[in-house]
Amino acid sequence: MSEAADWTRGEAVIRYQRCESCSHLQYFRRSFCSACGSAALTDHQASGMGTVYATSSVCRAATPETRAHVPYNIVLVDMREGFRMMAHGDHDLAIGDAVEVRFVAFAGGTVPYFGKTE
Repeated sequence: MSEAADWTRGEAVIRYQRCESCSHLQYFRRSFCSACGSAALTDHQASGMGTVYATSSVCRAATPETRAHVPYNIVLVDMREGFRMMAHGDHDLAIGDAVEVRFVAFAGGTVPYFGKTE
């Protein structure tokens, strides 16, 4: 499994895996394919483009670090490459909106944040 950096390791990049045995795509990375169990995985960088599948406003802080950010929006995004991921997003996003990622500071870290494509 590749150890290339991504947003979880402080880089402004979204990475996913493709199984060489069954072609399944997965996000977050694992040491095995979640569909067939194969260890034959390749690491890829996502384009950062996708479509909003679902959106939810968070109005209650889960931790003291997130209190300053309330309310914030969580979105499920179907990425152009074919996998779905959860991330933060603009408040005006709706299901079906075309979106593009940027990376923003949130609760002491940096997270993917989606806004409408221009």
